[in-house]
Amino acid sequence: MTRSEGVSRRQFLAVAATAGGSALMPVGALASPFQDPVLNPAEKDGKSTGREKVPWRLLPFPMQQVRLGEGPCKSAMEADRQYLRSLPPDRLLHTFRINAGVASSAQPLGGWEAPDCELRGHYAGGHYLSACALMYASTGDEELKANADTVVAELAKCQEALKSGYLSAFPIEFFDRLRERQKVWAPFYTIHKIMAGNLEMYVHCGNQQALDIAEKMAGWTADYTRSLSYEHMQRVLGTEYGGMGEVLANLYAVTGKQHYLEVAQRFDHQQFFDPLAGHRDELKGLHANTHIPQVIAAARIYELTGDRRYRDIAEYFWDEVVSERSYCTGGTSNHESWNTDPGKLAAELSTNTTEDCCAYNMMKLTRHLFGWSADARLMDYYERALFNHRLGTINPENGTMMYYLPLAAGYWKTFGKPFDAFWCCTGTGSEEYAKLADTIYFHGDDSLYVNLYVDSQLEWPEKGLRLRQQTRFPEQEGSTLTVSARNPVRLSLRLRIPYWARGGSVKINGAPLAAFASPSSYLILDRAWANGDKIELSLPMDLHISPMPDDETLQAAMYGPLVLAGRFDAVSPEMMYGDYEPKPSEQFKVPDIVADPAKPADWLRPDLKQPHAFETVGQASPLTLVPLYRVIHERYAVYWKVGGKSA
Repeated sequence: MTRSEGVSRRQFLAVAATAGGSALMPVGALASPFQDPVLNPAEKDGKSTGREKVPWRLLPFPMQQVRLGEGPCKSAMEADRQYLRSLPPDRLLHTFRINAGVASSAQPLGGWEAPDCELRGHYAGGHYLSACALMYASTGDEELKANADTVVAELAKCQEALKSGYLSAFPIEFFDRLRERQKVWAPFYTIHKIMAGNLEMYVHCGNQQALDIAEKMAGWTADYTRSLSYEHMQRVLGTEYGGMGEVLANLYAVTGKQHYLEVAQRFDHQQFFDPLAGHRDELKGLHANTHIPQVIAAARIYELTGDRRYRDIAEYFWDEVVSERSYCTGGTSNHESWNTDPGKLAAELSTNTTEDCCAYNMMKLTRHLFGWSADARLMDYYERALFNHRLGTINPENGTMMYYLPLAAGYWKTFGKPFDAFWCCTGTGSEEYAKLADTIYFHGDDSLYVNLYVDSQLEWPEKGLRLRQQTRFPEQEGSTLTVSARNPVRLSLRLRIPYWARGGSVKINGAPLAAFASPSSYLILDRAWANGDKIELSLPMDLHISPMPDDETLQAAMYGPLVLAGRFDAVSPEMMYGDYEPKPSEQFKVPDIVADPAKPADWLRPDLKQPHAFETVGQASPLTLVPLYRVIHERYAVYWKVGGKSA
């Protein structure tokens, strides 16, 4: 998240805060703070299990109780569902079967799932299961659940054939290479994805066999890590290992088996954690998405142990990345890494900026911090990343995903080929668009938080209440919420007023309220809500800028929460897919903007022919700017060099 006009990056959050045992849990027993896996073990039948030492102040609703209505989020979800349905289980299982000595005649997948790729299995046996489980929770799609159940059953056969609890699509010898510190891609990264996918299948779909697979894999992991000294294990952690700490902690939370938490903490990489615990930014030179999952694990372990050091790590890291190492979209990284000192981003614009996995994982981390604090500023960031980085990085035509969201001017979006990519970002994208309903609403005992303005319907059976949110946000500058209730229910309804809101208003049953709330806070409406009550919220948007921290004249234009992009010529179909590398002849320099850098309204005016579109004023060449998420097939520019005298 970058600053709005006149506010330093380090001050951004401060300025925005002006307002103020071993038995298994039954699946779906109660709401969970986690999308991965989604089960809150803090209670069982109304009684504490003692596993969550730091319960969240607020909880999200189970995704089964939230359904998306028409709009950009549902369109993205349906494109993802189309893609997941297109993947045949036999092709997904092929390399697992070959590795286990089980016959397979299926056509192999390509890309990162190809038989010669060292990361094979990460999507087919991991992300795919997570995405199907999350999509089932979001939509009740029985076809996807059946396909995923088939994959689980066949993975169990492969695990049985391999013996010892090990399960992967690559040989166990990869872990010998890891132990000896020989070159190997990221074997524990893949193990994490497979364990997490199976755990999600248990949590969301009630698949007991999937839990059994995950527990056997955890047992094998315990044996492997136990054989290494502490110093040796720390060296092993120099190779990317995904969210092993998180999935093992979640397995403890689900089963109550303490040793899983102990194994989770063997994946604490102290060379990375120690500076963060000491509030030192030593992120320069690190591979971004190797490390964000480690911080998510720290957040989860804090919740399960109460050890404040883990919370300090998570909060300091989030603040540094969001305040000092993120672009206007909420994304972070360039060529997958943090390459500079804090706040030095002007020279970091390329075709490979802002890896999509990073945005996915930063949003996961944000949910943890929000659960602890209920701070509206965290949802400001979440909204920014959702509408600018996540939406628009899925191809609406076939559900394929992007790897990077380029921010170098004059480039375009490229997507993976349906059966020949399976990048890490294909996996996180498949999960992201399956769970877009998981953060819209949170709740306390007698409070309901509306965090995101997304057309949707919430069922809260414990309160006998249904909330229908009707909006075309972000194309519409506000939302309407209608209550359905069997009987009047006393409730504190809290509507997030975003950081970008320049005023606003609210009506209840047509009557305007005299008071409102400050940006980056919640407007509290506390009353007995009756059937048919209607809340109309207006959130006017305006133009503002998001300049680079180290170059005030290099800036992005924003309208409300939306990053605006200059839209240029369409690119050819072949340029939109695969690992296409732009040729020098295909690059071009976009024009500079001649205007006062502090006055974005001086060089942009609304384009009355289309909603939320703008055209330039006083420039040598006319340009049209639209929300970045709406650009799919064209070249675009987000950051502009602004200066000189107005024409």
